[in-house]
Amino acid sequence: MTLLLIPGFMADATLWDAMTDDLAPFGPLVATDLSRGEDIETMAAALLSDAPDRFVAVGFSMGGYVARELARIAPERVSALILIATSARGDTEELIRQRRSALKAAPKAFKGLSRPAIVSSLHPDLATDEAMIARVRDMGLRLGGEVFHRQSAMTRAGDLGRLNEIAQPTLIIAADADRLRGPDEAEELHRGIAGSTLVHIPDSGHMIPLEQPQALAKVMTDWLAGQPTL
Repeated sequence: MTLLLIPGFMADATLWDAMTDDLAPFGPLVATDLSRGEDIETMAAALLSDAPDRFVAVGFSMGGYVARELARIAPERVSALILIATSARGDTEELIRQRRSALKAAPKAFKGLSRPAIVSSLHPDLATDEAMIARVRDMGLRLGGEVFHRQSAMTRAGDLGRLNEIAQPTLIIAADADRLRGPDEAEELHRGIAGSTLVHIPDSGHMIPLEQPQALAKVMTDWLAGQPTL
């Protein structure tokens, strides 16, 4: 099998670096980013144009929305879904306001995500971990201000009412200390996608692939090993 690794908002392929050795035995790894497209639909179409013929879509955060869209537009190519720290809810008015307020500065003035934004995505114990904060900020800096503006201008409508369209085997992974995506959002995904599996990762905030890479990889590989049809 091939694992198509789809990161989230202002994250790049390095999100998965600490997991690649553990995931490699399960097939080729294709790390992507969401630098192309103006919305979830066009992001999915851009990824699909370069994707292998058949793959497991692994979506983190915003990448989970894209992974589900891939499963809808090309169900014959998506053999399974792994959804990490994500949701099916649409953006709230407050979230839209916060993102759009960040668009006042020109793209060339972008200096990475703010420290408060980064800290809110991490477990409270990592609030002063400068190396971890730098890793998150550096991903955004590599993507740049133009991508930041495009992703911040997006409005996600949500797909709670369409989860029953997903027929692929699905693993949902949530973090117990995620301050951006709560456990109720993971439960909504679990209830909405028939036959899905839900697993919680302890001692992690939203950035599970950076905070708990080995624990996340084990959950993923244990589940993949139990899917004989993939």
